[in-house]
Amino acid sequence: MSSAPSPRAAIEWDEARAVAIIAEHAGKPGAMLPILHALQEEFGFVPEGAKPLIAKALNLSRAEVHGVVTFYHDFRSTPAGRHVLKLCRAEACQSMGCETLHRGALEKLGIAIGETTADGQLTVEPIYCLGLCATAPSALIDGRPVGRLTPERLDGIVREAILS
Repeated sequence: MSSAPSPRAAIEWDEARAVAIIAEHAGKPGAMLPILHALQEEFGFVPEGAKPLIAKALNLSRAEVHGVVTFYHDFRSTPAGRHVLKLCRAEACQSMGCETLHRGALEKLGIAIGETTADGQLTVEPIYCLGLCATAPSALIDGRPVGRLTPERLDGIVREAILS
């Protein structure tokens, strides 16, 4: 795992820095997505305190900003763990038993999809279609694709991420 990039560690909320990031992107067409990506890059997630700032800068409601943040799977409302495991939940992977595979791994970790382990080591998120499901379910670990998942292989990937 050491060669795979880890999510950027979240830094403490800094409203002045958020205002500067928002101002940097506010004049662009379709500015909300570049703003959200830049904020997440800076803070490791989209802080709740940024939503009213974005809304004001773009003349939108806070509900509209919240709707975009929660609609797209790539945006986080809380910091991710040290490692991020994205489990494919597309129909093809479902037809190959990913639900049972995921359930077993999540039960061992004691979390649900979209959550982070108590020690902050691993966040598990859904992803939809990696194009790797020719023979078995697939996933991404820290951005690295992993195909042909079996319960044993998924356990090994999780164990390696937690121990690294």
